[in-house]
Amino acid sequence: MKCQNCGSENAVIHLTQIVDDEMKTLHLCERCAAEKGLETSTVPENFPLTDFLAKMGPEEKTPAEHPPVGSCSFCGLEFSEFKELGRLGCPHCWSSFEVQLRGLLRRIHGGSQHLGKVYLSPDPSVSEREKRLDALRRKLQRAVELEDFERAAELGDEIRAAEPVA
Repeated sequence: MKCQNCGSENAVIHLTQIVDDEMKTLHLCERCAAEKGLETSTVPENFPLTDFLAKMGPEEKTPAEHPPVGSCSFCGLEFSEFKELGRLGCPHCWSSFEVQLRGLLRRIHGGSQHLGKVYLSPDPSVSEREKRLDALRRKLQRAVELEDFERAAELGDEIRAAEPVA
């Protein structure tokens, strides 16, 4: 694929941007990407995770039933190499280094499970819309039980806005 900017070089950078719920993808050569201020090197010179891992100190003690794994059984990556590079070698590394990674994620994020918000697309499918409406109705019922009528009114407005027009 050729660069969409200059049309002469092969595109090596594929930039996807979402602006105002509209997705645009640009395919650029290294020169055009650099002109737009995009990083074109494949290995960042100062990778923040690498610095973090280096300063992390000694590895946490792991339970006896989960002895520390020296390397990934699939790709052979050593855990010490991961700490240097800040990158895993393959998808199997997640299970090989699970105990160490859980501890690391807990220290970085305060937990090892995602608890953030869920992206709702501008045009959700019928099942997604129904799930959202069910959740709103449960919240409305709870607000009424707690006699939080202001919140109940807001939820009622959200439900009416989200319901399909008949």
